[in-house]
Amino acid sequence: MSQILIIYTGGTIGMMSDPVTKVLKPINFEQIMDNVPELEKLNCKIQVHSFDEIIDSSNMNPAIWSELAGLIQSNYDTVDGFVILHGSDTMAFTASVLSFMLENLGKPVIFTGSQLPISAVRTDAKENLMTAIEIAKAKKNDRARVPEVCIYFDYKLFRGNRSFKYNSSKFEAFRSPNYPILAESGVHLKFSLNDIKHPKEGAPLIVHKNLVSDVAVLKLYPGISPKVVETILTADVRGIVMETFGAGNTTTDEWFVTLLKNAIDSGKVILDISQCKVGTVELGRYETSRHLKDVGVANGYDMTYESAVTKMMYLLGQYEDPKLVKEYLEMDLRGEITVS
Repeated sequence: MSQILIIYTGGTIGMMSDPVTKVLKPINFEQIMDNVPELEKLNCKIQVHSFDEIIDSSNMNPAIWSELAGLIQSNYDTVDGFVILHGSDTMAFTASVLSFMLENLGKPVIFTGSQLPISAVRTDAKENLMTAIEIAKAKKNDRARVPEVCIYFDYKLFRGNRSFKYNSSKFEAFRSPNYPILAESGVHLKFSLNDIKHPKEGAPLIVHKNLVSDVAVLKLYPGISPKVVETILTADVRGIVMETFGAGNTTTDEWFVTLLKNAIDSGKVILDISQCKVGTVELGRYETSRHLKDVGVANGYDMTYESAVTKMMYLLGQYEDPKLVKEYLEMDLRGEITVS
């Protein structure tokens, strides 16, 4: 019988409306179980770890991410898979960062949650939870079908570091436009076998808990002032994620290029990702991005914003040398980018 560890951090899935104030308040996991008696019909043994303090996902931070990685590490040899109940607002950030922290992952780590509380009549929580457990315990030839950090929501399984929340009011909360879904739930679970990443045979799990959050974000817009750009580029941080136009384009004004060059020369790493949700950065394709390549801006290709920020945190925690950080930013480490 498969053994699954459910890690309950919080989120809408574990909320219940106060009968007097009508405000949503967190409930404990036993109350969640009371709302899903079908869990007893699953052919697996479920263990539960609930956080002592239930967390709104808006309060997620690197310390909690390290705690999650540690829980997976300490239980890795005794269970077949993990299901993490998490608020949807920052779920893609947590799924992305854990994909980097868990090197050579050979077991499923499935994030799920819901848009409506599990106690609501029309809740999406029951299906999300039940199917997430089914995926976490799914095996073929005694190997996990999906040994990745994933997000399961609304009948679809996404690679965690390729996903983002796009809708706050639909059950279809997540999308992954630059990478195919890994599985789809219908009458049967249908896995996209060619799109699932597997670790090297026999490679041990390596857990990296050191994250450096000295990261700033520079989101460009037409007419952005030198003062705004300079404030961000001279901030006391080691890495900057720059959200650019289209295929990675920016203004070619001399003041802008000079500020970028000065920041990079001072030891900062600048990563170029597109504000577009679909497509990839192509540094040098247009005149408006060739200068970025010349001054040493890193190419983020088709990375999501969530993946870019957390990958930067992960790499800054691994390497002091900005050249190494830049080199690894442009590599596909966990299936997070399509390198052209």
